[in-house]
Amino acid sequence: MRVLVVEDETRLAHALRRGLTADGFAVDVAGDGATGLEKARHGDFDAVLLDVMLPRLSGYDVVRTLRAEDNWVPVLMLSAKDGEHDQADGLDCGADDYLTKPFSYVVLLAHLRSLLRRAPQARPAVLGTGDVSLDPATRKVTVADRPVELTPREYGLLEYLLRRPGRVVTKTEILDHVWDSAAELSPNVVEVYVGYLRRKLGRHLVETVRGAGYRLQP
Repeated sequence: MRVLVVEDETRLAHALRRGLTADGFAVDVAGDGATGLEKARHGDFDAVLLDVMLPRLSGYDVVRTLRAEDNWVPVLMLSAKDGEHDQADGLDCGADDYLTKPFSYVVLLAHLRSLLRRAPQARPAVLGTGDVSLDPATRKVTVADRPVELTPREYGLLEYLLRRPGRVVTKTEILDHVWDSAAELSPNVVEVYVGYLRRKLGRHLVETVRGAGYRLQP
């Protein structure tokens, strides 16, 4: 397995290289964000260990750029910033995991192995189809770059559909995932909210598949 370590603290970078090499990994090291981004773009890495506070380009910008370029290499962010908002920012930018400094090498290795067990797949930080875009981090929805106000339930329905592009989902599935499971609602409420989305986002956005459910149009 080939791992890229992007870390500007020289002693930590060297320690990680020694430890990972001893555990059988092939390791490349970059000392700043811009170099790390170029290596991640062009190297065939199985995972990236990425510091947040880096010279030239922050770790947030590195992972955000990779995801915008459809590069889904697993990323474990490393940071001395341990606030809950800092961790949320890292994950919302597209990182797969977040570990705060100081950390145990044994714990880091366990996190890395967990990442490597997952098959790389598209995990866009911003969801969208056609002119419609939804940013889960800011909860902003736009159509052709024009902001659109949605109710919390409309937003939940749109996000659920966007995370299942091209797939037919039943009214029951939608009720189970978008509404409170304890609520006793008629499946017809889904039709009502699909109608709301069509009026706000375009009437051709959600296709009715007769007898089956709904599908988001590409």
